Amino acid sequence: MIKKDNNKTPRSAKPSASGENHKTRKPATTESREPARKKAPASGEMRRSVKSGTADSRRAGERRNGSMDFRAAGRKKTAPQKPKQEHPEGSMRLNKYIAHAGICSRREADELIAAGSVKVNGKVVTEMGYMVMPGDDVQYGGEKLRSERHRYFLLNKPKGFITTTDDPQERRTVMMLMDGCCAERIYPVGRLDRATTGLLLFTNDGELAKKLTHPSTQVYKIYQVELNKPVTKEDMKKLLEGIELEDGPMHVDDIQYAATGGTIDKRVVGVELHSGRNRIVRRLFEALGYEVHKLDRTVFAGLTKKDLPRGRWRELTEKEVGFLKMI
Repeated sequence: MIKKDNNKTPRSAKPSASGENHKTRKPATTESREPARKKAPASGEMRRSVKSGTADSRRAGERRNGSMDFRAAGRKKTAPQKPKQEHPEGSMRLNKYIAHAGICSRREADELIAAGSVKVNGKVVTEMGYMVMPGDDVQYGGEKLRSERHRYFLLNKPKGFITTTDDPQERRTVMMLMDGCCAERIYPVGRLDRATTGLLLFTNDGELAKKLTHPSTQVYKIYQVELNKPVTKEDMKKLLEGIELEDGPMHVDDIQYAATGGTIDKRVVGVELHSGRNRIVRRLFEALGYEVHKLDRTVFAGLTKKDLPRGRWRELTEKEVGFLKMI
């Protein structure tokens, strides 16, 4: 067996060329065995050092393309624009078709469609946005609907006519006064009782009719009221402040004595209000102990009786229709 010579000088201990001995190395520890981390190259060096086709090159390409760019990650991406859908000429949305037929507003027509109350060509349609084609048979409640151009008329209603389209008792209706005004089927907007005279609007525009009669719209009206006795200042003040009726408190916006023949007659007053409650003017004065002899609506939503004799009608101008739609 060969014995090692322990007296042999290790290579590291050999004298250097300069004659000085190197310092004895410390034994390697666990930390010293770990390879030293290389310094990250600059961005330009990284691109040059990455070989094409490797995973690193792909990641570097992603950084250049922006898919891994953290600066671009927070940017909002715009959704691609959907091409505008073109509908055949002459077609119309079903809810608009129903509204043009004078049945109701478009929003209410959507409810009728969703409830399955509308048929097109014999089949129930519940699809929102369904397009009606020219020649389609649209039915509601078993009745065929006709979509017509909108018409608007103003009538100066005389006494003795009821505001309805049909009366089982065969009394005179306001529709008799509108006979022959147009080929389209029109309807009265709101109501005037049999003894009340004045302005009454007719149209087949269901959406506008709903808007003008809805309480939230607060369309203003002016009435000329002739009473059985003079109206006192105290009662006029009560009407302005509000009176409790069976269906809740109610007040008028303005009340003034009317001038007839150049003199003031305290039995005749002009009343302005926005309420659409049934028989509201008569009920207000009856609550104060008055009896209404005559009631005439002289203004409705800005429309007046100028150049419109009692019992006659006229078609609204485009300007007047535009004003009503802006209310």
